[in-house]
Amino acid sequence: MRLKDIVFKSKKVNRAFAWAAHIFTASGLISGFLGLIAILNGEQTLAFLFMGLALVIDGVDGTLARYVNVAEALPEVDGSSLDNVIDMFNYSILPVLMIYWFSMVPYELIYLTCIAILLASCYTFSDKNIKTSDYYFKGFSALWNLLVFFLFIIDLGLWFNFVAVCFCLILTFIPVKIIHPFRVKELRNSSILMVGIWSVSAVYLVLHKHGDLFNNFHAMFFTVWIMSTAYFVWISLRRSFKQNT
Repeated sequence: MRLKDIVFKSKKVNRAFAWAAHIFTASGLISGFLGLIAILNGEQTLAFLFMGLALVIDGVDGTLARYVNVAEALPEVDGSSLDNVIDMFNYSILPVLMIYWFSMVPYELIYLTCIAILLASCYTFSDKNIKTSDYYFKGFSALWNLLVFFLFIIDLGLWFNFVAVCFCLILTFIPVKIIHPFRVKELRNSSILMVGIWSVSAVYLVLHKHGDLFNNFHAMFFTVWIMSTAYFVWISLRRSFKQNT
């Protein structure tokens, strides 16, 4: 008998582990709230660190929930609804506040930009067909936290940021596919490794935002971050041009 079968033999133990999994998911909202406070205090770097922590929690909580079988052990709690509420806050509301608070797009377009992102996110989180049969996301899937981080790091100006947001708004409504590194079986081990590489390089870059790209050490982290980002773009584009849904 497997250890998992022994541990989860008791119904009370099952429910306790299921509650623990949901509490872990909910901790993503706590991280998001701390990110909100950091934004309001003008601490953009700290805000990104808390948003990154929320991203990590969201990346692994589903695997944990499936492992302890929360749907069966605690059927009265809808984990998907809980996840969507937290994701709407961390993936959409926080990035919108970041754009507004730090004036990341031209001032005359800032309200339009923020409203458009929020409305597009409402569509994303209400779309019943947001995932494909092989667990890719369909459309841009409200990855506004990642976009805002990307714009923060490359820092190419307010109009570039606005155009990038518009491009991603369009992607929301067309059937491009976006990889979920932990759920897509194809190249899963490579994708998880690249998540780790991307995360380490991203943390370095956010802590050294004004580093010199001509410094070999800083340039190495920037190059690694760009290449790991390109990996996920490549995987997603390759899947987007396949015919299966």
